[in-house]
Amino acid sequence: MLAVARRASFRRAAIDLGMSTTALSHVVARIEAELGVRLFNRTTRSVALTDAGRVFVDRIGPSLQDVREAIEIVRERRATPTGTLRINAPPFGARSPAFAELLLEYSRRYPDMHVDLVTEGQLRDIVAEGFDLGVRVASLVPSDMIALSLGEPQRFAVVASPTYLAERSRPLVPTDLLAHSCIRIRLPDGSLYRWHFQKGADTAQVEVNGLMTFDDLPLSRAAVRANRGIGFFFEQDVIIDIEEGALVRLLEDWTPPFPGLCLYYPGRRHPSAGLSAFLSLAREMAKRH
Repeated sequence: MLAVARRASFRRAAIDLGMSTTALSHVVARIEAELGVRLFNRTTRSVALTDAGRVFVDRIGPSLQDVREAIEIVRERRATPTGTLRINAPPFGARSPAFAELLLEYSRRYPDMHVDLVTEGQLRDIVAEGFDLGVRVASLVPSDMIALSLGEPQRFAVVASPTYLAERSRPLVPTDLLAHSCIRIRLPDGSLYRWHFQKGADTAQVEVNGLMTFDDLPLSRAAVRANRGIGFFFEQDVIIDIEEGALVRLLEDWTPPFPGLCLYYPGRRHPSAGLSAFLSLAREMAKRH
């Protein structure tokens, strides 16, 4: 019930709950039949709470949260953490070597824990969406959350193919990009990303031009490799192309390392044993990095 309200979709809620959409729909239908009132307005395109449904969710939500906290407190007394750990991360964050290493080591140490990782471009309210923790660039972590660095700096990379550069002069400063065809980046909110640069105390933001705009990493990378223009990526996503000579790095002195990804989570009084173990392992591995 709460999962459907939170996700505004029977399909997405069913995935979160690990059951079929049909089974979940039948459960909700039985609740509505028992109460004698419709809780959701359903169309082929959307699901929304009715007024009665909103009152129902508002009243039972806190009670169920108390039940969840009680369960978590009891689970803390187990010698081995068990249950599900839900994590929300942007795609580039999920590809971070440090984060991938953390997930694999956590799974090895705590085989009774199920990790449910959701990767998406949009910035989510992890509390409202039912996640235990999230992953974001440090500067984007909400002020009311506790942040824990993964201990791995990030870096951007500006790249082009050797063929593209064979017929054009290389950009030496960020504003030189305005004379080039660039693969533009569309952000989850629909706006175009302005490429950020820094060299010492000097900073620059360039609104590049180009014939292609993507919100998909593989397409952007393929376009750059196909000589269609200059691209702007996280270093980790194109480092192999650079090492193999398929792409050439540009403006390297304008792309210094910056504070990398953080785990973040709400300051609960009683975090679950699984979350506590994950955070402890993250601190341990961050020291190594």
